[in-house]
Amino acid sequence: MSNTLEAVAPVQETMFDRFADEFGPEKIVYIYEPRCNLRGIVVIDNSCIGPAIGGIRMTPTVTTEEVFRLARAMTWKNALAGIPHGGGKAGIIADPRNISLAEKEVLIRQFARGIEKLNEYIPGPDMGTDETCMAWVRDEIRRSVGLSSVLGGIPLDQIGATGYGLAVCAESAQKYADVELKGATVSIQGFGNVGQHAARYLAEPSRGSILVSATDVDGTIYNPKGIDIEQLVAIMKEGGGVTGYKDAEKLDRDAFIDIESDIFVPAAQPDVITAENAHRLNCKLILQGANIPATKEAEKILYERKVLSVPDFVANAGGVICGSVEYHGGTKNQAFKEIKEKMIVNTRDVLQKAKDENLTPRAAAISIAKSRVKEAMSYRRAN
Repeated sequence: MSNTLEAVAPVQETMFDRFADEFGPEKIVYIYEPRCNLRGIVVIDNSCIGPAIGGIRMTPTVTTEEVFRLARAMTWKNALAGIPHGGGKAGIIADPRNISLAEKEVLIRQFARGIEKLNEYIPGPDMGTDETCMAWVRDEIRRSVGLSSVLGGIPLDQIGATGYGLAVCAESAQKYADVELKGATVSIQGFGNVGQHAARYLAEPSRGSILVSATDVDGTIYNPKGIDIEQLVAIMKEGGGVTGYKDAEKLDRDAFIDIESDIFVPAAQPDVITAENAHRLNCKLILQGANIPATKEAEKILYERKVLSVPDFVANAGGVICGSVEYHGGTKNQAFKEIKEKMIVNTRDVLQKAKDENLTPRAAAISIAKSRVKEAMSYRRAN
């Protein structure tokens, strides 16, 4: 049985002093099981609107600070999306690429047992976890989202809910960025589940954008005339990398920063856009497919350069909207309908507020989200 350790006084003095404000976090919980080398972190940031929903991230470098930042982003994302959930996130310190499936199952199941009594947290898939992991969690504690359709779920990665949401977001954002989706060139950093589906949905005839660059762990490929998305996806499914695609120039992994495109989609790790490289990005519109892919300093530079960067908790909310629909018993068709309706309106409202009040898109989005969370908090008992 995993040991679930809520932050004790010495830890609270460091962690809460660094992170705490009027919105949260409500809990920082550590889960440790030495027999299988499980080291886990859970941050429940704010549950005033409803039970916190957020993914379980598995990477070898995940930290408490990263999990908190992600949990706070989920608080804003869920409030802005208008779903009845607060924000939370979890991290497991492990490298999913260097462990067997059996070892991964042990970690996930032990982690699930550790969060069994955290009823105010609903886990979903994130970097390093998927619908299979969520099935293991459900088997242990009977609550998770992003499940296989066999289990009555809506598999987020399989249907591409986040990628679809990014494409819908682009529809609303195009006029604010002076970009026309039809014929717009697209560069995607991180050609995994989110990046692949974003490419597909942006390239659909109704939008007509063209993928010209894709980056993954093995490098970057570039073809200004366009990349065959289905051919590239097939290569990835067979276990190859993006550089296995023949009809494109092969570049270094970090070359995406200097590639010219109309739309850039960062869809991998946090903080890939920094103060050191933000001035080199050559695009008009950034759709933040990953969580926290840009630093605050980078976003300020992009704003000053008049590059429209739609914040992560606005642009990539398709996945959590889908997860909420699933949790409340909805269908895949209902999920797509909810994503389209909510994201068109939310993106428009945020970008119009930013324009009218001369704010960065993030400041405008946070302002809207904060007002909703504050209202929810006002309904809670004082003690």
